[in-house]
Amino acid sequence: MTPQALHANWNAAWQALGVATPDDALRLELQRRYGEPQRHYHTMQHLGECLAWFDREQALAERPGEVALALWFHDAIYDVHAHDNEARSAEWARQALQAAGASDASAERVHALVMATRHDAVPEGRDAELLIDIDLSILGAERARFDEYERQVHVEYGFVPEEIRLPRRRAILQRFLARPAIYATPRMHTLLEARARENLQRSIAT
Repeated sequence: MTPQALHANWNAAWQALGVATPDDALRLELQRRYGEPQRHYHTMQHLGECLAWFDREQALAERPGEVALALWFHDAIYDVHAHDNEARSAEWARQALQAAGASDASAERVHALVMATRHDAVPEGRDAELLIDIDLSILGAERARFDEYERQVHVEYGFVPEEIRLPRRRAILQRFLARPAIYATPRMHTLLEARARENLQRSIAT
């Protein structure tokens, strides 16, 4: 996405919540986080791809502003050595919404949406389904982009010995492949499901 499109998405998300958009410091800090040197996949490229999908599919959302902000925050904190990135990102999102004057209920829903990106449970509710489908859209990307994604993930975790990293990665991909359906929303299922399964099978095999 262009800087202008990112800015427009950010403003629209806060407007949908009925609160004034925070000053640019918060958005710029989020963008700085996505540009941290330890990141290779969880970058502004990933965020931009997610927000582009959201722009196309946001009519499916019950609370589109909350889904958009959950996307902005879902990888806000990314420490490759930590296991609580989603929890810390979700807490940051909750505090940011409360500071901006959003309702506690809205802040809690965004917190829950960010936590759903742990991918450890089947998403519940239309907004969670849409958010997770968007986060997993990379699995159904065109072959060249999917292969780039795989390389990016392996670079991020290059500090893990290959004999440990590759079986772990294979197990993660196998769990997605074992799902009855990877995508819950009808159009993304139609567009991405078959290609995602091809990508996953190819990656697991190699």
